[in-house]
Amino acid sequence: MDEALGLSEHKKQYDIQEVAIDLALEMPYEQAATLLGKWTDASASDCFIHDVLNQVGSNIDVLDVCPTAKEIQDRIAQVAQKQRWKPIVVMGIDGADVPTRPETAKGTRPGRKKIRARRARWKGQYREAKGVRLFLVDEDRIIHLLSWHQIQTDDELEQALEKIQQAGLVPEDQVRLCAIADGAPWIWKVVERLFPSARQILDYYHCSSYVHAVAETQYKEDPLKARQWLEATMARLFCNEGAGVVWGLQRMKPASDQAQSAIEDALTYLAKRLDQITYRAHRKGGYPIGSGAIESAHKFICHVRLKRSGAWWYADNSNQMMALRCARYNGTLERVFHRYANTIPLPSKL
Repeated sequence: MDEALGLSEHKKQYDIQEVAIDLALEMPYEQAATLLGKWTDASASDCFIHDVLNQVGSNIDVLDVCPTAKEIQDRIAQVAQKQRWKPIVVMGIDGADVPTRPETAKGTRPGRKKIRARRARWKGQYREAKGVRLFLVDEDRIIHLLSWHQIQTDDELEQALEKIQQAGLVPEDQVRLCAIADGAPWIWKVVERLFPSARQILDYYHCSSYVHAVAETQYKEDPLKARQWLEATMARLFCNEGAGVVWGLQRMKPASDQAQSAIEDALTYLAKRLDQITYRAHRKGGYPIGSGAIESAHKFICHVRLKRSGAWWYADNSNQMMALRCARYNGTLERVFHRYANTIPLPSKL
């Protein structure tokens, strides 16, 4: 009877669980429990909401939170109707730091009643949540397609991208695909293997940081000359004269050891990526040259919820939270919850 009626084994039914998860994805569990009791005739503890959210978010794969190939193709078709050329799909890849606590922090501890509070014995650390975001360029705005962010290794993100590619979520024959990232070698190896036809663009602002470092150290005593050299060099990079910039850096006589280090770093960074820094050609083709979209995705998926004052997450819990937040912004959260509930429709819609 419970299965036929779509009832949960918990005292709180699926409609309450769904509302509780919606709240917990945006605010701390305690605040979500307070607002749930204030706005509805139901109540749930913060521990219950925490456990249900982790249960829903467990064992979620990248394809579970991504739109289907047809849904993505429909979005592409809508943009293609308004454009003369094939629409541009941008793939941004980057990492963001997430505050985590070690597994050794788990376990029960004696209560602290009448005992002065003590600093936790464990020490937290920031771990990198690697992510990818795909979006369409529609004139002066972007249309989000999908995001996937997790605390994971390079190989694990590569496996996720391979699943996206094999599922046909990136119809390369229907779009002009480009990849934007910083200079991390592993990113470009993955792009070249899985998406060889993608145009590779080195993030303009990461590139400019190396040029700024040279200007600040080489012309430290003459701010005006530093500014003139910086503006001229960035203009040359934008005008597809990267080879000339590299040649000039090779001939530059370092003014100090610090300047020499900055020049060597800039040469190492730019010399191997001349094909990726033809910014004028990129802009002429309608491609973006900055990685602001993936940085923005890190902010509204990871930072807004995970980087709160005093928050330290176990890696598994943070991954479950990020997976469900990815599902929310990908438009697939309801589908993920339906899979958890194992019933369609939900009791609230019977």
